[in-house]
This record gives sequence, C-alpha cells and structure tokens, in this order.
Amino acid sequence: MNQLLRLVLGIACSAACLPGWAQTPARNPMPDGSRDMYFGLGAQSAPRYDGTGSRKVRALPVLQVQWSNGIFVSGMSAGMHLSDSPTFEFGPLLAVLPGRDERGSGNGIGSVVETTSFVLVNPIEKQLMLRGQRLGGMDEIATRLQAGAFANYYLTPDWRLTGSALAGSGRDHDGVRVQLGVQRLAAPIAEHHTLSLAAGVTLVNRKDNATWFGVTQAEAERSRFAYYRPGGGLQDVHVGARWTWAWTPSWMLTSNVQVKRLLGDAANSPLVERPTNVTVSAAVAYRF
Repeated sequence: MNQLLRLVLGIACSAACLPGWAQTPARNPMPDGSRDMYFGLGAQSAPRYDGTGSRKVRALPVLQVQWSNGIFVSGMSAGMHLSDSPTFEFGPLLAVLPGRDERGSGNGIGSVVETTSFVLVNPIEKQLMLRGQRLGGMDEIATRLQAGAFANYYLTPDWRLTGSALAGSGRDHDGVRVQLGVQRLAAPIAEHHTLSLAAGVTLVNRKDNATWFGVTQAEAERSRFAYYRPGGGLQDVHVGARWTWAWTPSWMLTSNVQVKRLLGDAANSPLVERPTNVTVSAAVAYRF
C-alpha cells in the first residue's frame, strides 16, 4: 500500500498547463521485467495561460508508468532513475511544454467549457476577448520538447527536496527553467486517505521570460500590448496540496489544488492580468 500511495503522487501531473509542477515518481524497486502502470481520466479548471484572468475547464487524462529498469513516464514528462540510493534520486528528464495561441490555449487537450473572470477592459480589448483572441497579434508559440535532468534528496522518508533543470522552453528552444521545491509525501489523514503538500520556485533565463512574457517590437505594432523585454531570474513561487483516496489497491480518486504567484519581470509583463492564479483538478485512476 505504501508503494501505491507514493506512486499516486505523480499521477495527476499530466497537466499540460502545469509544466512547472511535473513531479518525478519515487524510485520503486520491482522484479526484473515488471512494471507499474496507472491510467485515468478527470477534469481540470485552470487559467488559459499564466497571468490571465480567463479560465478554461478541460478533460485531464492521467498516466504514469514505471519499469523495473528505472524508466518512467509521468504525465507529460519521462525520465530514468539512475540511482539505487534510498535517499538520493537523479537522472535524465524529458518534458513536453504545450504551446500558446492567440486565445491563450495550450495544445493537446480539448476544451470542455470556458469561463472568463471579470476584468475591466476598454472597448477594443473587449471585442478581442469576445472573438476569443485575448492575445490577438501575438506570435503563436509551438509545443516544444524540453530536455534536462532531475535530482531529489530525502530529508526523511516523508520529506524530500526536489530539483530539475530543463532546456528548450524559449522561442528558439534556447530557454532554460530550473525548479526547486520541497514535498511532504503522502501523510495519512484517515483510513485510505492521504494528503501531500508541495512548495517551490521557478527560475528562468532571459530567453524563457522573453518568449512567454515578452512583447517584441513586431508584436507591439500589431497587438494591443506595448513593447516589453523582460530579463531572467525568479519567475514564480507556487504551493499545492493533493488529496488521494485509494478505496481499493487498484482504484483511487486524486484531487489537486495549486496556487502560483508570478514574480519579477514576469509579473510586470503587459500580458499579465492577474499575477496569482489557481488551478484545481480531480481524476479517477486505475492501477494495472
């Protein structure tokens, strides 16, 4: 059951709109040639893009697979455990970063229903929103593959420090993101119920911030946004909680809430309507 609860920690991380929160599952010693797999479906309510006042609700497929050789797939990320140490985990990591179009939507998961928060706008901006083009005039950012590494250190069996560095997030695949965090793993709160907590920060280089929060001169000339050239540094701080109900060894319900606060040059971007955003999700998953 402990393995079940720990593996659940990564199960809701297929979040295409939560690239900064992809978590590597704990190393799970298994017989050679074996694997653990979880698959499920749920729903997620999230901002259309970081810093917007508009939200969307969409289907959320969840997937986690871990093989005895250390290779794992967790949502939109994949990697490999290279350490057998019970206190230190590390290895290569790949992650898919969804793109962004004029509506602020990422790619890959269909929208179920949309809601827009109340924001004071001028008539021109209102017309753009009504046409679904919140980022009208901005270049579309294609989905891209990031590559790098992860490292986790266990302070105790229940607490771990996490870190990852991924390159490829920039407009020309030259952006770099470093995430550092701390996690409380699967604290029992009742029979078959656990609560996990996490907090962290994201640091980026100038190329990453310029891609997602900058406005080029060409974009400024054809959009409603002023020219803006952000630098690198601390991009956000985030906290979250995950509640998991494993009602059988194979079936579980997992719910997650995350609060993210943009900081520095990212928060000051003309694209940002609200520097603080909340994402919530819930999914039912089955263990094969």
